This record gives sequence, C-alpha cells and structure tokens, in this order.
Amino acid sequence: MVYDPGALNASLAAAVGADSLLMAELRDAFVESAARQADLLGRARCDANWQFAASRLKSIAASFGAVGLMELADEALAGAPGDPVILRKLRAAIEDFAIV
Repeated sequence: MVYDPGALNASLAAAVGADSLLMAELRDAFVESAARQADLLGRARCDANWQFAASRLKSIAASFGAVGLMELADEALAGAPGDPVILRKLRAAIEDFAIV
C-alpha cells in the first residue's frame, strides 16, 4: 500500500513556510524517527516493548499529520509482538515517505 505524503508536506509547509532546506531536514528527521520505532518493533519480544514502540510511532506520525502511518501504528497496537504483516506494512509506508 502506498501512502500519500501530502499531509506530511502540508504539515511541514505550515510549520516552516517556504524554507525548502528546513522542510527537507524535518522530513529526514521524521523518516529517521519513524524508521527507528519500526526497527524497535521488529526487535520487540514482549508486549511492553511492542506497545511502547507502536505508541511512539503513533505519536511521531500524529506530530507530522501522517494519518495513514497513525492507522498502521494503531494496527500494531492491536496486534501481537513481531507480527510480520504489520512490520512489512510499516516499513513500506515509511519508505514511501522517504522517497519523496
């Protein structure tokens, strides 16, 4: 599933205006933070670690208006630690944000 980064672009533009360098820096920070949480999800072996990483990912996504990623984080919160399906979806979504 491909996620439209339009909401992320709109959030960044609202925060920094026309400063394209700052927008790129913030986008990179978003992608790096989201990828870090997805990595932690992939390494989680207990419910507490899984829930913590999924909650952090949801917060990061919410901060940047990435609604689709928030929904995936909710899916992870409802799932079991190490669920390979949700991990694939999360990684693909984060990669979609990184491409733009």
